Amino acid sequence: MSELNVKFGENSRTIPAPATVIDAIKAFDRDVLKNTIAAKVNGEEVDLNRELAAADEAISIEPITNDSRDGLEVIRHSTAHLLAAALLDLFPGTKLGVGPALLDDPRYGFYYDIIAPRNLTTDDLPVIEKKMREMAKRDLKYRREVVEKAEILKIFAERNEPLKCELIEEKADDKATIYYIDGSPFIDFCLGPHVQHTGKLKAFKLLAISGAYWRGDAEREQMQRIYGTAFATQAELDAWLKQREEAEKRDHRKLGRELDLFSIDDDYGQGLILWHPKGGIVRNEMERLLKEELERRGYSFVYTPHIAKRQLWFTSGHEGNYADSMYAPTRIEDEEYRLKPMNCPFHIGIYKSNQRSYRDLPQRYSEMGTVYRAELSGTLHGLMRVRGFTVDDAHLFVRPDQVQNEVVDCLDFAIKVLDIYGFESVKFELSVRGTAENKGYLGADEDWASAEAQLAAALDGRGISYERIEGEAAFYGPKIDIKIEDAIGRVWQLGTIQLDFNLPERFQLEYTGEDNQKHRPFMIHRALFGSIERFFGVLIEHYAGAFPLWLAPVQVAVLPITDRINDYASEIAETLRSKGFRVELNSRSDKIGAKIRDAQLQKIPYMLILGDKEFEDRQVAVRDRKIGDLGAISLEEFIAKIDEERTNRSR
Repeated sequence: MSELNVKFGENSRTIPAPATVIDAIKAFDRDVLKNTIAAKVNGEEVDLNRELAAADEAISIEPITNDSRDGLEVIRHSTAHLLAAALLDLFPGTKLGVGPALLDDPRYGFYYDIIAPRNLTTDDLPVIEKKMREMAKRDLKYRREVVEKAEILKIFAERNEPLKCELIEEKADDKATIYYIDGSPFIDFCLGPHVQHTGKLKAFKLLAISGAYWRGDAEREQMQRIYGTAFATQAELDAWLKQREEAEKRDHRKLGRELDLFSIDDDYGQGLILWHPKGGIVRNEMERLLKEELERRGYSFVYTPHIAKRQLWFTSGHEGNYADSMYAPTRIEDEEYRLKPMNCPFHIGIYKSNQRSYRDLPQRYSEMGTVYRAELSGTLHGLMRVRGFTVDDAHLFVRPDQVQNEVVDCLDFAIKVLDIYGFESVKFELSVRGTAENKGYLGADEDWASAEAQLAAALDGRGISYERIEGEAAFYGPKIDIKIEDAIGRVWQLGTIQLDFNLPERFQLEYTGEDNQKHRPFMIHRALFGSIERFFGVLIEHYAGAFPLWLAPVQVAVLPITDRINDYASEIAETLRSKGFRVELNSRSDKIGAKIRDAQLQKIPYMLILGDKEFEDRQVAVRDRKIGDLGAISLEEFIAKIDEERTNRSR
């Protein structure tokens, strides 16, 4: 009898062949199987029923549990396929597009793009979900087959699935993988892995339906996208649904209208933000905080154009790799220009404007740089996904020996600023090249090893715990992604710290070293907010529109009880304005209850209620929007209190 040499964690043993992944895990620890839904075999994610192939070296097996990020992806991807199976059963003739899992979108967990025989509506979602639950209870098996490319094309052509045939022609090698859900009409061209059977899918919910285009191309087939989410347990799903209900109350689009912060008008263009005066105040305070820290950390402020010659984007690689997200070229005299999708090449131009010595490095450039992306209308979402936005961009040009210190400073910068905003849970991910398939990554192995080690050392040296994500590096180098958890537990991807080998090479950047030879600098891309617009949207939802005093568009509402107090109220308001506070005086002849209610609805941090007694005693009756009445104090005491809050940026 032949045997397989298997490694599981730190333990190794031989098991009889043939054997599946399940057989191997059972041989080591049967209890582990209870929460295992897939596995990694020599780094490749596979189904549990995959048969192990004999190998000269030990076969490494790592379980993927349902409480892990990889496990959640398997659950959601499998549920997306269950959705497709239900659609094919309910609506014969439905054409399938793609159905990926979504892990970093706080609104949804998966979707499937389809072309149905009729236009589906939200009224269809409960019917589809009911069918999914019926199929889940039947424990239908997910079955994998490896088939010749020609045979796969024949299968999908016979099923009249032209979109799948297009994907197969483009992505399949000589052989490829297809999946069936036994007992259903579902078949898909897919790498997997999936859960063993539909009975493993117990906690899912369909959420929305919207329009989409095949492969995001507005010139291609119009489709419908059905969104849903899924979790390992019903308790997790119930908690998420409760969180979603709270999120709807905090929706930045709704609060943006109610608080007069920003608007989006089709007459000007979808995905283009009009910042209103009150929103502009918040933005100004956001930028003021950043600029204070940037100055303290030795950054130089630069300003660059919004367009550049098209040739620049060929040099940078954007024309080859990013053209679909860029606005169409425009011709000026005999030259073609494009709106910029990124600021990096402009900062490179500043670096290249002078010869640089090793003594000149690091060079740290910062810009609130507005960029433009040709996002499809179906992907736009308030402030979170727009076509024109401002990046709190920074690019650092450093020697190899400076990378670690500069990254540590970027980490300190992020931690300090996010703490001021009240984000107590900040998460870090180190995305590296990985050890599997390295196609598409640029640069020498030794450069990757050094850069990854320096990023890891910066995180370790700062005492920051992080998750190492294999195979998720940018094509030009490893990166650290910064995520925050907001007031209701949602995780948002914000800033990033990226090491770049690609652009310095493309643009032939140099500095003269101590050896008097030319050397190539490293380039660090650093953004803390990601974009001003998106971070503003996150802040609105995090605070539910109730900004802390230092950020609030109106910090104090002065509310006279009667008209005869209006002169005193004006005096109070002018005194506060002279101290630099943002004040709103409501001298309308409304009842005081209505004035207080209006101020509460506008989420103004403090209200000063002024009546005859306050006038006689030369005091102000203070009302806190959260606590309520605080009693009467002198104006001087009140100014001292809020001045301390403003100075300390208290929450």
